[in-house]
Amino acid sequence: MPIPTTEIPRSPDAQGRAALIEIYDRLLERHGPQRWWPADSPFEVMAGAVLVQATAWANAEKAIRNLKAADSLSPQAIRLLPTDDLETLVRPSGFYKAKARKLIALCEYLGERHADDIAAMAAQPTEPLRAELLRIYGIGPETADDILLYALGHPVFVVDAYTRRLFHRMGLADGKSGYDELQAIFHRSLSPRDAGIFNEYHALIVRHSNSICRPRPRCSECPLESLCPKLGV
Repeated sequence: MPIPTTEIPRSPDAQGRAALIEIYDRLLERHGPQRWWPADSPFEVMAGAVLVQATAWANAEKAIRNLKAADSLSPQAIRLLPTDDLETLVRPSGFYKAKARKLIALCEYLGERHADDIAAMAAQPTEPLRAELLRIYGIGPETADDILLYALGHPVFVVDAYTRRLFHRMGLADGKSGYDELQAIFHRSLSPRDAGIFNEYHALIVRHSNSICRPRPRCSECPLESLCPKLGV
């Protein structure tokens, strides 16, 4: 769901803070606000976070359109769908049997634990809620944090392959850094944690990585070129 862009507070720097602010400002100036996540409801964000695993967003979007057309984009509807029918609807997203199973597991959790009340779910403390999400079949750290940040508005930074590539090239993270280690850089340096900033920052990283900082980067077009040692290029 869209979260308005906010500025990162210019309080005294923590380690790495100045660099992260400079990168954010340059990406925002180049690409503009991204208004992520593109969805009509928090549950659509949750479903999208599952369906986009190991595929391009365009493929996940086709599966979401199928679910909408079948009037099945809700926890209740998915729980009632025969598994074969759900698999057919989500087939465009790839790995459709596994993704159907993951969606069913998520929807069973939402019904059993939260009575499908996503607003009440969002009001729960972040860490216990994250731990619950990670216990659901098919929900790993990135998907859990997509749900927390984009569907529920919790201030957690999402780390993905784009984040790893960009910040390794920028010399701000080791190419072998784990998920929690990379996430901690953002949580520590951009404190106090702010969902609006984390939302916009991650969306900008994705936009920049798709358009400029690609596997074969277009460095001459990059607003970060003067900051970048091009490690890992």
